[in-house]
Amino acid sequence: MTASRILTVDDDTALAGVIGLSLRRHGLESLVAADGFEALRVACREHPDLVILDVMMPHLDGLETCRRLKQMTDVPVLMLSALATEKDVVCGFEAGADDYLRKPFSLAELCARVKALLRSREFAPPSGQSTLRIGALEMDLARRTVTLDGAAVKLTSTEYRLLAYLVQNAGIALTAQDILEHVWGEEYHQQGGHLKVYICYLRRKLGDNPNRPTYIQTVRGVGYSFRTA
Repeated sequence: MTASRILTVDDDTALAGVIGLSLRRHGLESLVAADGFEALRVACREHPDLVILDVMMPHLDGLETCRRLKQMTDVPVLMLSALATEKDVVCGFEAGADDYLRKPFSLAELCARVKALLRSREFAPPSGQSTLRIGALEMDLARRTVTLDGAAVKLTSTEYRLLAYLVQNAGIALTAQDILEHVWGEEYHQQGGHLKVYICYLRRKLGDNPNRPTYIQTVRGVGYSFRTA
């Protein structure tokens, strides 16, 4: 079985080297880029399975690098930053990041999150069920496409997995912990902030008013439910 290829992008070459060593110890192949422009070149040439991306870099920062990567591919992006405010985290997610890890961090947590994101890419639709329709929303699970009123809805890989899990369980009140574990992995069961941000993004892309939701309903004290009608 071929090892997953992880591209680490950081102008701190010492840190990038330590991360690469840790990844290899976990059976992963490590690629390194020192800035955003190099990262884009390496991504085009090597097609990594995941990108670890620092935010604060010269020439082309991590946010813009992430946006350009997501225009090229749906590769998962784990963003690293010493910037720790809620606004900074939201900016990372809005740029297309699939996860956000604040510096300083432990290598064990970093590798756990990398493995969780890699597992999440293995999402597959249940056998015998390739298309889901609820109202004006249609999901083709085989082609991984989403349309609303016939118009394509562009989602990141994480947004897609989240929407698919909600739709597949339409009408059921799902706990935040259950959603996090199924979409992101067991390591994320306490990352409620991640879920709130992504629910907000999905509602925005579906034109869903959180006060009078057509699709994603907040179930107080529990989590969320996708409405069936």
